[in-house]
Amino acid sequence: MTHFPQTHPQHRAQRVQFGSSIPVVIKLNNGRSARAKLQSISETGGMLRLAGALEQGNLVEVAFQTESGAVKGMAEILQPTRKTKNEIMQPFRFIALEDNDHLTLRNALDTRVDKDFVGLRSPQWVAPKRK
Repeated sequence: MTHFPQTHPQHRAQRVQFGSSIPVVIKLNNGRSARAKLQSISETGGMLRLAGALEQGNLVEVAFQTESGAVKGMAEILQPTRKTKNEIMQPFRFIALEDNDHLTLRNALDTRVDKDFVGLRSPQWVAPKRK
């Protein structure tokens, strides 16, 4: 069965930022492919770092590897948000994910959030050192 991610205006999907570069393969509707790096991801979409912009509104297939396994889904390319000399930041939103891909993505997000929480260092959570 296919999962169709929905955005919720009052509740923004939790995003996970990546410090390391996660390669993404993008299959365009003309049969060609492009490569990118995954900057951030959520259950509803993500942000790509690309050498050149993709056309806004294009429907593509995105595929990337997570610690929980491979994720592949159909996505819509959105308007680029930032451009630098060497890169373009371009968001996408998932249109459809197979149930297994959605589960893998959800597990990858949960795992990353858990790791970030365990690594949290805040005065609120760490007892002050005694002198």
